[in-house]
Amino acid sequence: MELSALREAIDELAGCDPAMISDPASIVDLERQLTRLECVLSQAVRAFDVAGEWAPAGAKNATAWLSSTCRMPKSVARAQLRRGRALGELPLAASAWAEGEITGAHLDVLAKVRTEVTQEALWRDEALLVHQARELRFEPFVGVVAYWAQLADPDGADEADMARRARRDVYLTPSISGMYLGQMTLDPISGEIVATELERIGTELFEADWARAQVELGREPRLEDLARTSAQRRADALVEMATRSRSAPAEGRRPQPLFSVLVGYESLYGRISELSRGTVISPGSLLAYLEEADFERAVFAPGKRVEVSVTARLFSGATRRAIELRDRTCTHPFCDVPADRCEIDHIVPYAQGGLTTQDNGRVLCGFHNRLRNQRPPPGG
Repeated sequence: MELSALREAIDELAGCDPAMISDPASIVDLERQLTRLECVLSQAVRAFDVAGEWAPAGAKNATAWLSSTCRMPKSVARAQLRRGRALGELPLAASAWAEGEITGAHLDVLAKVRTEVTQEALWRDEALLVHQARELRFEPFVGVVAYWAQLADPDGADEADMARRARRDVYLTPSISGMYLGQMTLDPISGEIVATELERIGTELFEADWARAQVELGREPRLEDLARTSAQRRADALVEMATRSRSAPAEGRRPQPLFSVLVGYESLYGRISELSRGTVISPGSLLAYLEEADFERAVFAPGKRVEVSVTARLFSGATRRAIELRDRTCTHPFCDVPADRCEIDHIVPYAQGGLTTQDNGRVLCGFHNRLRNQRPPPGG
């Protein structure tokens, strides 16, 4: 097959006014056709590798040939080859990718959990997982596959989490110029502890910068008006973490992990063992933290929660917490703001008789809660 027709089609697209193909339907179609082309490319690269077409040039392997000839990073070349190999092992995923229904990233997630232990279960459940890939946003899909892998190989999941923790490493060293250079690798739980505190202090610094700029400018500032960039605030937040640790009072307490035990959740909503940011972990990885952790229990029993009066105006207490644990992020389809930074909204509005119950509550960030409750314009 000649590629001239493809080149001509791309030339035609490149020559048109971008505004002519910038509507939502066109963007979706462009993304779909691009992912189909990526699938075809991975298949071709795999065939190129198997045929040894790279050898006459003196390359050591197909990755070396691709990275040199096509001037691409070796990581990109390896990914194309890896996906080409996975296509033969995951036929239903390969078909969905070829149709543009899923992406190469979805294939990577499925290929990663295919092992000698799980391959039989994956043959059995591939259709189900590909269906989830078609229907879910990418992050929830990753969670579904992680839970599937835990059930398909529980021992392997625990071993994988132990291996991730064993890889933890931090180095910080002064350069010749006196600047400190470093790198950090943390397991999911340790990383959550550090990242949460870094984000909390970073938010404090952002609010301080914003308030200072308001006073100096006499108006609402823009991001470029602030004294520090987001990267600089993260660096300053890390220094502030160390400063507070060094100056903490003797009677101060270490931050403690909070483990939430969801009673009845699995039967109603499905298995859950993950961090607040959505990273799926095996239950066994929590054992090292049990002595220092706090515990809370949330009971999921529709229509039977009594922590808050059903006629109360606001969600609070255990009812609010249960909704946060259930939804975990803003429930708007185009948002993923964490629940602890969101509001709890009545699904059936309170003004229309909606009850303040777990079943009638949902997490919405401030923006989408305001958007939902905006009155339509006159005549709209």
